[in-house]
Amino acid sequence: MEQVAEQTHAEPGRPEVIVRRARTPDVRVIRRLVDAYSGVGPRLLEKTTVTLYEDVQEFWVAEIAGQVAGCGALHVLWEDLAEIRTVAVDPSVRGRGVGHRIVAALIEAARALGVRRVFCLTFEVEFFGRHGFVPIQGTPVSPEVYAELLASYDEGVAEFLDLEHVKPNTLGNTRMLLHLDRRS
Repeated sequence: MEQVAEQTHAEPGRPEVIVRRARTPDVRVIRRLVDAYSGVGPRLLEKTTVTLYEDVQEFWVAEIAGQVAGCGALHVLWEDLAEIRTVAVDPSVRGRGVGHRIVAALIEAARALGVRRVFCLTFEVEFFGRHGFVPIQGTPVSPEVYAELLASYDEGVAEFLDLEHVKPNTLGNTRMLLHLDRRS
């Protein structure tokens, strides 16, 4: 399968931002980034360190001057559907486009996998809206796919399905969906 290449971007007078696939040594920094946005007043679902290691292949990171400054993950839910999750940017570099570059890389990775729709559950409606996501109601899968997804162990899938036991995690979030075009 074709890989999405590292993406670089530099602003005049600032170090370039490199977006690349995460590696296991990045997990400790991903842990710190996730912790900054989870817990009290959560914006992200808390994740155990072992879960981050198990899912490292889903993550992309943004580096500035060789330091990981942001992360995000693409989790495939079904044949034509993936979720962008766990997007977090170091507060010291917020507003520099790091999150946007991570999301753009995740969308390209979804496209490379053949995914046609990308879902997110977010408080950051305007941010994801700038990438073409639109708010939706309900769960955009057939009853048959819904039944299959019920077998997943993943808490994020439970949130996608809007299952009762995860409702406290999703209060105030907006369900959003992006339809990808067919270009490769």
